[in-house]
Amino acid sequence: MGKHLLLRPAFTLIEVLISIALLGIILPVLYSSVDVLQDSNRHLFHYLEKAKKQTQATDMFYLDIASSNGDLEIKKEEFARFCINQTKNSLYGLSYPKVCWVVLKEKHQLVRVEGVDFHLPLRMDEKVWVDPVMSDVELFDLYWEEGRVLVLVKKKGSLATTFMVQGITKPLPPQKKKKKVTSDTNVSATL
Repeated sequence: MGKHLLLRPAFTLIEVLISIALLGIILPVLYSSVDVLQDSNRHLFHYLEKAKKQTQATDMFYLDIASSNGDLEIKKEEFARFCINQTKNSLYGLSYPKVCWVVLKEKHQLVRVEGVDFHLPLRMDEKVWVDPVMSDVELFDLYWEEGRVLVLVKKKGSLATTFMVQGITKPLPPQKKKKKVTSDTNVSATL
């Protein structure tokens, strides 16, 4: 029994050297695959961040339109300019602000402008908040027909985003109030 314990098989020096050589071949391949995986994760994270920002912008745009009273203005130029004269959706706690979505000529940047009552182009005394939404805009167009607003936005090098908001009707024009004629005014008019 004691002899069996002493004659136990062990690795030879050649076997150890072969296993070290194999590890030397396999480990760099594993490290490079980990590098590729990390790079892929960085690209995926960057893509998801851009998609998240685009989704948030689309949601904000949708809420601006859906919360409006229907008093909308679309001005067509190189890019459309879209103003909502009264909406319940505010990023800054304003009650019924005016919100405009405009593409700036510099860098073709889509911005959201929010304020109480302002004009475009802005005047010096007007206080507004300008939030950049997207740069390198290739297409920004809107259509409003029969209670529906269709929005088309496309950033350079990506797919177009489109959505439609239904049930948006133009507000009724304000009615003129009729003056009530009382008997006192009739008496004084006849005197």
